[in-house]
Amino acid sequence: MRFDQARWTDDSDEKYEPLLSEKGNRELDVDSELPDDLTRDTLELPEVTEPELARHYTRLSEMNYGVESGPFPLGSCTMKYNPKFTEDLAAHPKAAVHPDRLESTAQGSLELMYELQDYLGRIGGMDAVTLQPPAGAAGEFTGILVAKAYHESHGDDRSEIVIPDSAHGTNFATAALAGYDVVSLPSNEDGRVDLEALEAALSEETAALMLTNPNTLGLFERDIVEIAELVHDVGGLLYYDGANLNALLGRARPGDMGFDIMHYNVHKTFATPHGGGGPGAGPVGVVEELAEFLPDPHVRASDGGYEFYTPEQSVGKVHGYYGNWSVLVKAHAYIARLGDAGLADASAKAVLNANYLASQVDYEIPFGPFHHEFVASAGEQDAADVAKRMLDYGVHPPTTKWPEIVSEALMTEPTEIESKRTLDQLAAAFNAARADDDATLEAAPERTAAGRIDQASAARNPRLSWHALDDE
Repeated sequence: MRFDQARWTDDSDEKYEPLLSEKGNRELDVDSELPDDLTRDTLELPEVTEPELARHYTRLSEMNYGVESGPFPLGSCTMKYNPKFTEDLAAHPKAAVHPDRLESTAQGSLELMYELQDYLGRIGGMDAVTLQPPAGAAGEFTGILVAKAYHESHGDDRSEIVIPDSAHGTNFATAALAGYDVVSLPSNEDGRVDLEALEAALSEETAALMLTNPNTLGLFERDIVEIAELVHDVGGLLYYDGANLNALLGRARPGDMGFDIMHYNVHKTFATPHGGGGPGAGPVGVVEELAEFLPDPHVRASDGGYEFYTPEQSVGKVHGYYGNWSVLVKAHAYIARLGDAGLADASAKAVLNANYLASQVDYEIPFGPFHHEFVASAGEQDAADVAKRMLDYGVHPPTTKWPEIVSEALMTEPTEIESKRTLDQLAAAFNAARADDDATLEAAPERTAAGRIDQASAARNPRLSWHALDDE
């Protein structure tokens, strides 16, 4: 099996597509009435033809990897294919509604938001939903702010949030950002919440337990009813991280399990764009007694139409206007198209695909039975090296090194969108990397547009403009 990603190679054997500025510039005189300190004397623009411009961006797209290039099994990230009909709807001229328009002239938009609130509430078993948060992490933060406001309204100044050691890193960051002390909860030997450890961690200082179900190992928390009772017995709230909701669609609801607050990653679960920094959307659902604390504004039905209103004890605004509108349009379209039966079918296929792929992979999978995702161990191999090598076999690798309770973790979620053919392609890539020697793994990737980069430096010192190249 061989894969060669598109790349640019010239006489100097450089592996990058030249910048447009390197293909020729022309200067334009700038005539402006702006103040001198806001203008330039000349403006340099790339001097290229339309075909050259089109080919430049097409080559760049071919040198990248996305969910339309092939399978993208990032564990927990739920990288689904984005259906084009949702893109068409979001780009429809009638969806381009200015957020400052009067309510009376934007009733269609308000109706869509109201329906999406209702859809999400019914899917999650929640009584009220806000659409404002622009991402999952923002949804977490909003949910914890709601929990904090609820406790404070009862004169209860709680200081701690309990989080399992297998939780998403954003959970810990969210709790700390909201001003809470984090109490880390160890997993038991089967990878689930340890009830004795949980009982010992809970107290009158507990504001909430943050949990996802299934958890990050793909394991369903079988003791969820007991977990909810323990949290509620000390006056705490149970928070559901919606990252793994894809496993439950149409089959189980967090609200029925005892969760009080949840966020939905609609850019994961309902197939709107994901990756590259967004855009995303992280609506938050709550049970009835928490509805009055939701962000401002909220959409409700009124006489003959729909209107915005401010919940009585609202935590205020958490995003400009009403959220990431185009993402919400796509989520609404996706849910409406699939319906109850389609959503249940999606979760069934997500679980089936994960279990089929796991059965074909040569790596050890220490925990099970699992649902929509699994975590394999690279064993003596370095998981990061395995991931780089899988790029050479034409697939995107899984999430690596996390959760830390699995040594050299390879966290894999194929989602429901993949066929048996692409699942077999993924399995073949896993197994080919498993058979490679250390030297080959350490040198990977060899067949991609870019080789192995210094990820830490790239994250800490990003070059966000081509001007930075001139400074070297």
